[in-house]
Amino acid sequence: MSLSTLKARVIAATTEQPAADATVQTLTEDTKGSIPAQLHTSAQAEGDEAADMALSWLEQYGDDFTKALPSHIDVKAFLSAVRSSLPGLVYCTPASLRQALLTCARFGLVPDGRHAVIKREGKQAVFVPMAQGYVELMYRSGRVGSVHVGLIHEGDEWNYEPTAPAPLDFTHRPAVTKSKKDRGPVILAYAFCWMANGARSQVIVLSREDAEAIRDEYSQAYRRAQESGKADSFWHTDFNAMWRKSALRRLHKVVPMSAELVALLKADEAGEAGEVQIIHAPAEEAHLQAEADEAHERAEESQDAQESRPRPRPLLRKRVQPKRMSRKSRKGARR
Repeated sequence: MSLSTLKARVIAATTEQPAADATVQTLTEDTKGSIPAQLHTSAQAEGDEAADMALSWLEQYGDDFTKALPSHIDVKAFLSAVRSSLPGLVYCTPASLRQALLTCARFGLVPDGRHAVIKREGKQAVFVPMAQGYVELMYRSGRVGSVHVGLIHEGDEWNYEPTAPAPLDFTHRPAVTKSKKDRGPVILAYAFCWMANGARSQVIVLSREDAEAIRDEYSQAYRRAQESGKADSFWHTDFNAMWRKSALRRLHKVVPMSAELVALLKADEAGEAGEVQIIHAPAEEAHLQAEADEAHERAEESQDAQESRPRPRPLLRKRVQPKRMSRKSRKGARR
């Protein structure tokens, strides 16, 4: 799909890293002694009233969010984006709600349902980066020229031949003139990048079976939803979106990574595992950068291997060389 608008917006925005949050240590502390009564009171309200009460509570931490957010995102717009989700989030612990939103803010992602979501897991609020959030951080790294991610329907025209040279190895022509019914079900998800230097990454292709295997192995949120009978995880409610996101996440093995993108993967994995999502603490920066550099080297090796593949050459007429005569034969010829 075309992401030129997003690319232009990200390039135009500042790339300055958010300042390290001075309240990292306090994020895991229980705030029941401070303002939880107000948040718990809002849980007794309904709809807009509950959202407004929770929003007023969050606005008291406006300075914290402002410090965490990059300069091109206004704190009011950031908090307004999560407003529609607040009636359900007021049942979360205040500490986890602040933590999830601050984590989202540090990545410069808006919790608008497209770039990121703040989701309730029991009494915990969890930051969940979505596919567009990964795409935005890929552009922000400065190493990626364009990102392409999509779903292939049964009625689409497509071809995947990994041994062919790029870009002939993969094509997808969506049957946009057909009705949704005629296009058929989704059969594959894919993702690839064109690098800033003109090279193209390996194409990641995932079947539905691949996506289900990823879900079953890594998503504790899915397992918890299955066991509780609620079936309310994103894998239940929007399987295709998680399918696309899984293809994008697999790109980290073949695309140069920034420390910020490594941190996003870790925060996402922590949320899936039900662990605390604290990122960008100063002590972690060197470790994250080392992981990013290692991933970058793997991606470069992948590109070198792809470029070194033998390419088809035009057929040449074989030139027949004359046979060399033995010394005895040459003597006989001179006689």
